[in-house]
Amino acid sequence: MSSISFQNLVKTYRDVTAVDGLTANIEAGRITGFLGPNGAGKSTALRCLLGLASATSGEALIEGKPYSHLDQPLKKVGAVLDSSGFNGALTAGQNLRVICAAAGISTDAIPRLLKLVELDHATRKRTRGYSLGMKQRLSLAAALLGDPDILVLDEPANGLDPIGIAWLRDFLRNLASEGKTVLVSSHQLAEMQHTIDDVIIINHGKLIAAGPIGEVTQGQTLEEAFMRLIGVAK
Repeated sequence: MSSISFQNLVKTYRDVTAVDGLTANIEAGRITGFLGPNGAGKSTALRCLLGLASATSGEALIEGKPYSHLDQPLKKVGAVLDSSGFNGALTAGQNLRVICAAAGISTDAIPRLLKLVELDHATRKRTRGYSLGMKQRLSLAAALLGDPDILVLDEPANGLDPIGIAWLRDFLRNLASEGKTVLVSSHQLAEMQHTIDDVIIINHGKLIAAGPIGEVTQGQTLEEAFMRLIGVAK
């Protein structure tokens, strides 16, 4: 069974079709890049996957189940969709403890996770003073609180400088080496080329290409293949 599957997923908003019959599988223990131009439908598909939007038709499943049917979902899937959801008056540790309390999970991992994302030096600083990059790192720590097998990340490199982006690459590769499944949406094509195992490309809500990165790129760089597949001359 695939870790994540989209099965003829359709999502429409009035007269706009954001996702148009998307069918794709994300396999366990691999990093899959979810790519497409702005407005391609990536974020909408991820919102349907995580139960934040209802599909018009079709399904988005995690290990064969809708997100809403998962027992203790934070222990199954961790997600980073937006780094602005923290209470700015609270410290990093306090924000993470609030999430643990709401999800009914232990707070024991918080110190280790803050060290893992290299925020242990700023644990007592209120998050209103965090940079965007620091908030992204805190979001990654929050996604790992339940030690999930699956991670869903939407533009996790936002706000990270080149050193932070290189750190993120190693961070994701280490998670995959532990057997975790990572689905990452990003516009950082050059970086994704060195990070992902598989790629899914959509445009105008429709699947354009999917498979191991080598098969999709066919000897081109990921950027070259992306431009070719979405029909942009380069």
